[in-house]
Amino acid sequence: MNKAITEGVLLMPPAFANGLDVWSSGDGTPGSDTYENAPNAAFVPADQDFGGCLEVQKISNTTRLRYMGETPLQPGCYIRVTARIKAIAGSLPSVRVAGYAARANGTAVSGIDTTADSTTITSYGDILEVSAIIGAGNRGGVDLVWGVDAVYGHFGIDLTGPNGGVVRIDDIEIEDVTSVFLRDLLAYVDVRDFGAIGDGTTDDSAAFEAAAAAADGRTILVPQGTFYLGNDVSFDDPARFEGSVTMPVDKMLLLRKNFDLPAYIDAFGDEALAFGKAFQALLNQSDHESLDMRGRRVAVTEPLDMAAFVPNRPVYATRRLIRNGQLEAANGDWDTIVATSPATYSASNSRRLTNVTNIANIEIGSLVEGNGVGREIYVLDKNVGAREITLNAPLFDAEGTQTFTFRRFRYMVDFSGFQNLTKFIMADIDFQCNSRCSGIMLAPSGPAFELQDCFISRPIDRGLTSIGVGCQGMLISRCQFLSAEEAVDVADRVSIGLNVNSNDVKIRDCRATRFRHFALLAGQNHLVSGNHFFQGDGVPDGIRTAGMVFMYNYAGCVMSGNYVDNCFIEWTNERDPTPAFTGGFSFSSLSITDNVFLSGDVPPWFSYFVIKPHGAGHFLNGVTVSGNRFRSINGSIERAERVDTSISDLDYNRNQSVHYVGNSYHNVSEHAENPLVIAHTQNTNARTWTIGTAKKLPFLSYCQFVDSVVLSEDLQNAANAKVYETPIGRGRVGPNQDQFSLEFPTEVRGQVRATVRMDR
Repeated sequence: MNKAITEGVLLMPPAFANGLDVWSSGDGTPGSDTYENAPNAAFVPADQDFGGCLEVQKISNTTRLRYMGETPLQPGCYIRVTARIKAIAGSLPSVRVAGYAARANGTAVSGIDTTADSTTITSYGDILEVSAIIGAGNRGGVDLVWGVDAVYGHFGIDLTGPNGGVVRIDDIEIEDVTSVFLRDLLAYVDVRDFGAIGDGTTDDSAAFEAAAAAADGRTILVPQGTFYLGNDVSFDDPARFEGSVTMPVDKMLLLRKNFDLPAYIDAFGDEALAFGKAFQALLNQSDHESLDMRGRRVAVTEPLDMAAFVPNRPVYATRRLIRNGQLEAANGDWDTIVATSPATYSASNSRRLTNVTNIANIEIGSLVEGNGVGREIYVLDKNVGAREITLNAPLFDAEGTQTFTFRRFRYMVDFSGFQNLTKFIMADIDFQCNSRCSGIMLAPSGPAFELQDCFISRPIDRGLTSIGVGCQGMLISRCQFLSAEEAVDVADRVSIGLNVNSNDVKIRDCRATRFRHFALLAGQNHLVSGNHFFQGDGVPDGIRTAGMVFMYNYAGCVMSGNYVDNCFIEWTNERDPTPAFTGGFSFSSLSITDNVFLSGDVPPWFSYFVIKPHGAGHFLNGVTVSGNRFRSINGSIERAERVDTSISDLDYNRNQSVHYVGNSYHNVSEHAENPLVIAHTQNTNARTWTIGTAKKLPFLSYCQFVDSVVLSEDLQNAANAKVYETPIGRGRVGPNQDQFSLEFPTEVRGQVRATVRMDR
């Protein structure tokens, strides 16, 4: 008997993530105060144990939490209310299940006990589970006997004991446990009654299917034993596993009624295997769009090859979600596989290595290293017979034959075996890499992968890697990338938070700590906003690496409202196989606005925005840098922006449409601006006034044009008479072409404000 199944009675209250306006701080009746906007409560979206949960500070002798929905009670029906809670600060309270017993007209039933026994929380961080069974009859095991007058209740918990403590509460569960009190065999369907043996070798799949067909709303019981299932098995009713099952890789167990990770762990015993079989079921049924890990921690000893779990689905394009749990790398097989091989590269076939020896030992997904190889170049595919490797991007200066190194990092979650994976989401998951492995490798293709409210903690090499275009339209929101190299000086770091190869990626409201680089963004049209990434160390005058790298010269990107801390923005064209400018837009269409740039203990030559051309003839074309705050502490720096000329320089004669205004500078010696307003006082009479720009044009560019000249005092000649003349302004004066001249018809002196530009 289960009212939720037989009569469609709704028992389970909504998750806290759906809003706190239905959760009362009183007795739960209509009009009572709720926790929405309450000063002592807040929703926490990504607790490492609970996922989404409610954080409450105890401020009264009895702090109540009640679901305001009317949970129905019927004679003969027993429900269980379960809450999981942990203390995180302050005094340690006691916890009990409690409720409001209501008659049909909403008035309270008197003379009954509405609170269960209290349990005291004894330590911080440990999860305490409290529960109570409520029903009409006075049966053994019933905690709150409410009789037949109570037709519904408002259920939740009470916090008692000392005030001031802060606790976190997982989503409260209410379930029908009537079957516990109905001791007749009709409450369960036992698979043994349909011929299951449970010896680990006999195929019991037919017996399981027969039991499922006979269940008709009853619970399917899998008793002690090991049951081998040689075919797919589907349960449309709840299943209870006292024993375990084993199955071939390509066979599926579909638990449609209790589809969550704990149910699969109960079924398979092994946590990692259960995760894989639950993922297999997620991609092979339409009943559920998400797999809830229900806060479970899964210990992983080797990479989770996600495609191997689903051999019948090399391509998948329906929205699916895994959420609310933790994956932790334990001792196991995480060693990077390294191979070296001579190979030939030609810019005319820019994404291909040919004549690759030892190709069978080179794994797809390997990082490629060699002379003239840019950052985050990966093996996308290989043809063993033709001895050819397909790369995810061109190389910038690797023409000819050389020996390349191929490193295949090990990822906790590896989607690279899929041909295409589209619209896949992972949310509220803590990836604990523990300095043993990397985090996530994406599929080679498939748009709209999404990572929400996740932690990628201590990845040894990479946080999230794209080896192809599986990052197209990727969304990364409210995630934290926490480096394993916190104690390592910047110069010695090797780990990278994430990389992108394709277009239209959104990275928003994330936090990253002390990687070599936070993000390397190839492709175009990315939006980067609200992130905080920092990469400093304790070395005085220490070097800093780029936090964000834009790897295409035509960027089409907007970077706004970020906190760039002890690192810089690098803009390069290192993925151009013919790096010298021969046509196109060159370094163009990048907007860097309203960001906070901060550095400390850096050398004077450090800058926050660095352009690194690979090849001659490149120039700026449609670049906006405005509203930013540039600040250096514990020492000043010379400039906020510069060109890295280690490979090539810009063609400053061709710069156009550069908007570099409205930035603020603190402990920065030279304040760049374009257009630039220069105030000049000419004390001696002269026909030609030569005026410098004091290194204030961005990137020490040429002073190309004089847009306007305004007199700020009268012009006078040698006779001290006023002169009314208009000068001709000429740019590109002086040995560095960073000065301009004003040419008057006669010799004059005076004071002007001139507006000049470094672009066309």
